[in-house]
Amino acid sequence: MIIPEEIRKKATQKYLPYLSDIAADIPFTPIEIRGDKTYTKNDFSDFAHQIESLNSQAKSHKGFGYTVDYKRTRTKYLGEQDIPVSIYFGTEEDFLRFLSKEKEVAKFRENIALITSIFPQLTPWIQKNPKKVVQYETEWTDILKVCSYFKENPHPNCYIRELPIAVHTKFVEQHKGILQELLNILLADTLEAGATHFEQRFHLKDKEPLVRFRILDQDIADAYFQGIDDMAIPISHFNRLDIPVERIWIVENKTSLYTTLAFPAMERSIAIFGSGYGVAALKEASWLATKKLYYWGDIDAQGFEILSQFRTYFPSVESFLMDEATFEHFYEAYEGTPSPITVELRLTPEEKALYERVKTENLRLEQEKIPQDWLLQTLVLITTYL
Repeated sequence: MIIPEEIRKKATQKYLPYLSDIAADIPFTPIEIRGDKTYTKNDFSDFAHQIESLNSQAKSHKGFGYTVDYKRTRTKYLGEQDIPVSIYFGTEEDFLRFLSKEKEVAKFRENIALITSIFPQLTPWIQKNPKKVVQYETEWTDILKVCSYFKENPHPNCYIRELPIAVHTKFVEQHKGILQELLNILLADTLEAGATHFEQRFHLKDKEPLVRFRILDQDIADAYFQGIDDMAIPISHFNRLDIPVERIWIVENKTSLYTTLAFPAMERSIAIFGSGYGVAALKEASWLATKKLYYWGDIDAQGFEILSQFRTYFPSVESFLMDEATFEHFYEAYEGTPSPITVELRLTPEEKALYERVKTENLRLEQEKIPQDWLLQTLVLITTYL
């Protein structure tokens, strides 16, 4: 026979649907609890214990909670007994007091009234997400302040902490998830549909990415950067650089720039840390198009996909150390990361053949596995500057 703990568990499962009904303005109807009502049929003491346990948390005993309806039944071994046939919560008060949710539901109703008084179009969202209304129950005033500001100013064009909203300075940053859900509805006609990043999606200034690079020609470092040859600067500054370089080496892995595989000194050259798919940050640096560009990434599916992406910005870029010979010399049976990409990539025939192999067989050769002497030999073949 069902016990009070099971009834509580089943009642808890019905709580969120109950909240959704409140949001939909559906009147309360008794909540039935289905469960095992079979009983011990040949041992009166066991039967009595089961009934006592069931009644211990019932409304008939505590004054609130679930109601148990009984039917007088003649049994084979126990004689006439009252057998439970139905368990239910007859009123909202019984249901909420049993779950200790009276205050929570009162606040839920209050927040529904607040939200829908300002944004009635959020009613369907509330019905689908009552748990989130409860989760943020003490923060709806500030959440709605932010939503109201964006509704009135759909293109703020400022940084998050510059928003003139009377909330804590970190509030928007700490509540991006819930805010994005709501603003997706409220700003459906003005948001940047293709963007997933909060700042881009809602027309805010984004934290500007930094470009880290090394000057491989000390004369250029001395003349333009006071001798500094390793730096990271905002992309907007990098886009405006005007330095006399001819060759630019884009390296996917920071390790290859700063440890045992460090690039040697080379005249009129710099090496940029591409940071994987972060190479997209370089697409506005138009001055790169006038230079000789080389890209070095891991020999795996993602490495070639990043190379292809970079070629959409700078079609002339050449790969190096991403060839069959390098792979055969140094591959050590490491698994790659499966790629879902199916579109045609911007690769040479040789690159495409190796890409198809490492993608199909899920292989990877990381840059760290390639020794410096192999790097230097490759650079000899590419340039006369060593």
